[in-house]
Amino acid sequence: MDEETSNTFKSGFVTMWGRPNVGKSTLLNTLVGEKVAIVSPRPQTTRNRVMGICEMEEGQIVFLDTPGILKKPKQKLDEYLVKSARTCLRDADVVLFVVDATSQPHGDDRRAAKLLRPLNKNILLVINKIDIADIPNLEERIDQFKQLGDFAGGVAVSATARINIKMLVDKILDLLPENPAYYPAGTVTDQQEKLSISEIIREQTLLVIRQEVPHGVAVVIDELTPRSNKLTYISATIFVEKPTHKQIIVGKKGEMLKEIGKVSRENIQKLLDTKVYLDLWVKLVKNWRKDENALRRFGYK
Repeated sequence: MDEETSNTFKSGFVTMWGRPNVGKSTLLNTLVGEKVAIVSPRPQTTRNRVMGICEMEEGQIVFLDTPGILKKPKQKLDEYLVKSARTCLRDADVVLFVVDATSQPHGDDRRAAKLLRPLNKNILLVINKIDIADIPNLEERIDQFKQLGDFAGGVAVSATARINIKMLVDKILDLLPENPAYYPAGTVTDQQEKLSISEIIREQTLLVIRQEVPHGVAVVIDELTPRSNKLTYISATIFVEKPTHKQIIVGKKGEMLKEIGKVSRENIQKLLDTKVYLDLWVKLVKNWRKDENALRRFGYK
C-alpha cells in the first residue's frame, strides 16, 4: 500500500483568480521558479493567459495566470480580458482565489468570489503579502476572506518572501487528480518567443516610466531574425493611444526610449541566451483598446 502511494503521480491545471494587483503574477513566478509572467505595480498588467509549469517528483502543476477581474468592462480590451479569465476557469482542476492581506475584502474581491460560486471545482483561498500586512491580528483578516466563499482550504503566503510556498504546493497536489504529466520534463511555459519578448518590452515600458501612463500600451514584434549564432535582431513597435503618451515614452531627446530599450534588451538576452540588437519604435493608434481591428492586430483576438 505504501509503495503504491509513493508511486502516485498527479498533474492538472490550476487557475490563479482574483482582483487586479493582489500578486497573482508574482506568485506564479515564485511557484514556477522562473519569470514567466510580467510584473508591475500597476493594476491589470496581465493581459494574456500565461502558463507556467511547476514540476516535482510527486507531480506536475500547470498554472494559468489570469487578468485581474474588473468591475465592469469599459472597453473591448476589458471584455477580452474577462473572457480570457473565464476560459481559464473552465479548464481548471483547482482554482487559487488570491487575495491581498494588506487590505480588507472589498467590492472587487466579492465580485471575483461571486463568479466562482457556480463552479463545481476545488477552490483554495490564498492570502498573499503577509510579509507586509501590518495588522495586529492576521487571523481575523483571514477569517474575513474565508467568508467570501466555500473553500477547500486556505494558505497565508508571501510570494516575494517565499513564505509557505511549499505548503501551498502540497495542498494543491492533494487536490489534483492522478494523471501522467501533460508536458515534457523541463518545460516552463507554453508562451511563444515573440509573445514573451513583447511582454518583456511592455513590462519594462511600464516600469521605466515614472509618469502616469494608462495601460493603453501594446507591443508588437515586427521582426525577429537570428543574424548569427551569437546575435539576434529584433524590431518592435510600442503602440500608444494618445500623443502625450508617445511624448512621455520617447522622452527628451529619446532618452526614455533608450532606457526602455536597454533594460528590455538585457532581459531578452537572458531569455534567448544570445546577444540582441533591439530596434524600438513608438506609434500612435488612437483608442486602440476600443477597436476590434486593432485588438486583432495586437494579438488580443
